[in-house]
Amino acid sequence: SKLTSLGQLEMTWRSRVHFHPLLVRVLHKSRLRYYGKPEKKLDMPYQAYFEVADGSGMMSMVLWNSLCPEWYNSMKVGTVLLLEQYAIKTSYPFKTQPTPGDSQMKRFATIEISLNVRDPPTKISIIPEETVKPEWGLPEVKYRFITRSELDGLPNNHSCDVIGLVTFVGRAERARKREHGEDFWLYRWAHAIDGTSDQPFILELFATSQPDVFEHIHPMTYLVCTQMRVVRDLTENPSSTTYLTTSNESQIFITGWHKGQPYTKDTKVKNFIQWTKTQNEADQMKKTVIGGYYPFPRPPNNFLKY
Repeated sequence: SKLTSLGQLEMTWRSRVHFHPLLVRVLHKSRLRYYGKPEKKLDMPYQAYFEVADGSGMMSMVLWNSLCPEWYNSMKVGTVLLLEQYAIKTSYPFKTQPTPGDSQMKRFATIEISLNVRDPPTKISIIPEETVKPEWGLPEVKYRFITRSELDGLPNNHSCDVIGLVTFVGRAERARKREHGEDFWLYRWAHAIDGTSDQPFILELFATSQPDVFEHIHPMTYLVCTQMRVVRDLTENPSSTTYLTTSNESQIFITGWHKGQPYTKDTKVKNFIQWTKTQNEADQMKKTVIGGYYPFPRPPNNFLKY
C-alpha cells in the first residue's frame, strides 16, 4: 500500500481527512494513565503516550481507552508498527517530553497521532523484527547509558539510562500525590553497582506500568532503568545526595526480561556484563541487603541543623 511519512503528515494534515498508512518504530513509552472520574461514564478511561519515529523524524502517538488493555503491553520500545485509519490532532502542550537518545533526530511537536476504537477505528499491525527491511529507513533505538563514575559530573535533571547489579532494595513505600488527596505514588529505593566506582547508584523507583518487574527487584539481579533523571541537592553537600529518579517514560528491566531488548547491543551494557563475569557471586551476596526503612536524603547529624 502507499505509505506516508511523519514529515509529510505535518505538512499536509490540515488539508486531509483520510491519511495513508504509517510505518514507525516505537522509541519511548509512557506509563499508563487512568483518567476516570465518578461523574463521567467511560468504560475504560485509559491513555498512554508513545514517541514513534520513521526516517523523517519523531512524533507523539496516543493510545486511547479500550485500545490500552488490548495493545499497551505489546507495544514495546523497539516495536515496529503499521498504522491505518488513525486520526491526527493538535499536540497537547503540557505532556512530559522524553530525552531522545539521538539528539540529531527531528521532532514534530505540533501534532500527534491519535489511535481510537472509533472515529475512525484504527487498525494496528505489529511487524515482526525479522521481517523489517533496511530500505524502510526506520531509526534504531538509541540510549544514553552512563556509568557510576560519570554520574558525579552530571547536572540536576539530566536524563540518562543505567545498568547495575542490585545490592539493596527497600520495601515499597507510599507518598501522597497531593497534600489532602487520597491518591498515592508507590515507590521503592534500590542500590546498584557497576564496578566503575566505590559508590552505588541510588535509585528512587516509582511503580511504572510494569508491576511484574517492580515487585520482583531482588539483590543480585541485573537492573536496567531507562529515562532516569538526576536529582542533585544543590544546597549544603552536593555530592552526598545525588540520586536518580524515574520519569514518566522510564522503563525498568530485571534478569529474565533482558532478552531481545534493544539496549543489549549498547557498548556500556556489554562492558557491564564483562565486569560481572569477573565478580565472585558469593562475595557480592554477603554485601546485599533487602527491605527495612531507608531514610533518604539523610537527616542532618544534629537537631539544630534539622
